[in-house]
Amino acid sequence: MRLLLTSDTHLPKRARELPAPLLAELPRADVVLHAGDWVDAATLDLLERRSRRLIGVYGNNDGPELRARLPEVAHAELGGLRFGVVHETGPAEGRETRCAARFPDLDVLVFGHSHIPWDTTAPSGLRLLNPGSPTDRRRRPYCTYMTAEVADGCLTGVELHRLPRR
Repeated sequence: MRLLLTSDTHLPKRARELPAPLLAELPRADVVLHAGDWVDAATLDLLERRSRRLIGVYGNNDGPELRARLPEVAHAELGGLRFGVVHETGPAEGRETRCAARFPDLDVLVFGHSHIPWDTTAPSGLRLLNPGSPTDRRRRPYCTYMTAEVADGCLTGVELHRLPRR
C-alpha cells in the first residue's frame, strides 16, 4: 500500500495551486493523509476527487466549513498498522514522549503545523512523521511532502520529497 503524506497546504494564501509533483503522486497513492491547514475547501474537494482514499484533519488555520467536514484527530488501520493524523503536537522538545502518552494505541502518527519535516520514533515504538509543507517552506530550504509504503504491518520506504523552488 502506497501512502502520500502532506500538510499545511495553505491555499490560496501561500500558493495558488498545489505543486505539480504532488498532484502527480495522487493517482499512485492508495491513501492520502493530510495533517491540516488546508485553508480553503477547494483543496479538500480536489483531494477527495483525485484520491482513492483520503484521511484528513483540520488545522488551526481552517475555518468553520473545513471543521464541519473534518475531524481534529483521525484514526485508520492501514496495512496492519494503526495510524493517527493530527495537526498540532506542540513544541519539538519532548514531542516523542508527549505523543506516545497521548496516542498509546498508535503505531504511526502523522502531524503538521510546523512546516518542518520530522521523522523520529518514540521509545514506545510510535513513529512520528511530519511531511512539511508543499507550499510554504518556512525557514527550510525546500517545500516538501512524504511518501511511504505499508505491507504486512511494516512501514517502509519513507521518503521526504523536496519540491523545486518556485
